[in-house]
Amino acid sequence: MNKIIITVVGKDTVGIIAKVCTYLSDSQINILDISQTIVSGFFNMMMIADMSGTDKKFGQICEDLDALGEKIGVSVKCQKEEIFDSMHRI
Repeated sequence: MNKIIITVVGKDTVGIIAKVCTYLSDSQINILDISQTIVSGFFNMMMIADMSGTDKKFGQICEDLDALGEKIGVSVKCQKEEIFDSMHRI
């Protein structure tokens, strides 16, 4: 599997999850796990996704998600799983 970690943070609005999930689906990226919460009007979501089914390069996915985030008013970041694990190892 080729896993990536996607985080979405920003002011809560209608359709954030739908728009991010639509991009992933259209790109043949499978969502393996998702967690989201809203605290005092701020939206926070973390997803683990498998990009082994897509033809897109990791860099292109990150650029697309960043542009999507700007369009909908949130910050969307993605990291490869191994980098995320290395950064958060105690």
